[in-house]
Amino acid sequence: MRTHGTVDRRSLLKITGGSVAALGLTAAGCGGSGSAGDGTVTIRYTWWGSDDRAKRINQSIALFEKKFPKIKVKTDFQPYADFWKKFNTQASGGNTPDVFQNAIGFLRKYDAKNVLLDLREQVEAGHLRLEGFRAGLEKFGEVDGKLLGVPVGSNSMALVVDEAVLARAGVTPKPGWTWDEYHEALAKVRETAGRAGDAGPYGIMYLYDLYLRQQGKAFFTTSGLGFTEADLTDWWTRAAARVKSGVYADPRKTIQAKPKSAVTAELAGSEFTWDNFAVRYTAEGKSRYGLAPIPTTDGRRTGQYLGSLMLSASRRTEHPKEVAQFIDFMVHDPEVGKIMGYDRGVPATEAQNAAYVPSDPVGKQIAAYEKRLVETRVLEPITPHPAGADVCEAAFLRLAEEMSLGARTVEDAVKQYFTEAKTALSS
Repeated sequence: MRTHGTVDRRSLLKITGGSVAALGLTAAGCGGSGSAGDGTVTIRYTWWGSDDRAKRINQSIALFEKKFPKIKVKTDFQPYADFWKKFNTQASGGNTPDVFQNAIGFLRKYDAKNVLLDLREQVEAGHLRLEGFRAGLEKFGEVDGKLLGVPVGSNSMALVVDEAVLARAGVTPKPGWTWDEYHEALAKVRETAGRAGDAGPYGIMYLYDLYLRQQGKAFFTTSGLGFTEADLTDWWTRAAARVKSGVYADPRKTIQAKPKSAVTAELAGSEFTWDNFAVRYTAEGKSRYGLAPIPTTDGRRTGQYLGSLMLSASRRTEHPKEVAQFIDFMVHDPEVGKIMGYDRGVPATEAQNAAYVPSDPVGKQIAAYEKRLVETRVLEPITPHPAGADVCEAAFLRLAEEMSLGARTVEDAVKQYFTEAKTALSS
């Protein structure tokens, strides 16, 4: 599940007056983890995200270093794509950071490359607690009996809507509404607002996964794809027709509007995304934005699960105990929960979730949305993500866009996707 940062290190230095020390950051490539003569241990921690996330994380690290004065943390961060490019280089050279932000789509990939540390031993040694997590999230980073990641927050797919636009169309999304009702609502938005009903959900891998799960299938199995060419042909054929009809936004216009979303650019009345991304819309747009439930096939099953960003550790770290203590602090300490807020999703542990009570309307909506998902028991176990899932996601988005632009026929896009996915999942 992705959290895209848009501020690079050069921009961050401008914000902080040119001082790397202002955020406790180290220049990329300057030194690594190690031990000092006085017993002080230094570990490296990297993540992807924006300057705001960097400020929050470095405030949290300051608290950690105060509590553990013999552990120092060197930090680095990049936007999402740059992060993984650099991480791949580090992994290939055997120089991965001691601790790093991770996501479900990368666990099997880097476990197969012997990059990830199994943190189970540190749990058994008492350096890392798995108690006190919300909604079974402590199991989120488990792969084949190994603990390869520890959640820092949770999120789930939602439909972000322009509330004013939907109200004008007379549309009130309710839990259990069907895909037919959803598309009827989009048509009403098109008629009353003069804009598309939705940005176009056909390229969102995680949404298609929910659609498949509602039918007893899934995007992935543990080793491959869990759907057929016929399934995807149906999904993209319907999408192509809705782009032509104007129910889904013109992809040429949504591409031109970037980095703004189609909703805040007033090209669409809604779009699917992760619930914790909702804060973006209020910052970007001029309307009122809210979270609506996922449409269903049968009026009951949404196929949803709680996703999460995680903290993982390097198998090559020389300081597994200190790394475990750092991860434990970052996911359990209440003050860290207050500092981080919903930056990485709703806090994964009960202690941090109780410590941070959102006061802003968007934060309250996110909290209420996830609370309802838990209380109504619609959540299911997450779909397995085999090695190569990240490549599959990128190809799905790219080929869906080419299909929507008319650069490929649906048949060609589907065949090309299965060709690329087969290669990615077998490498």
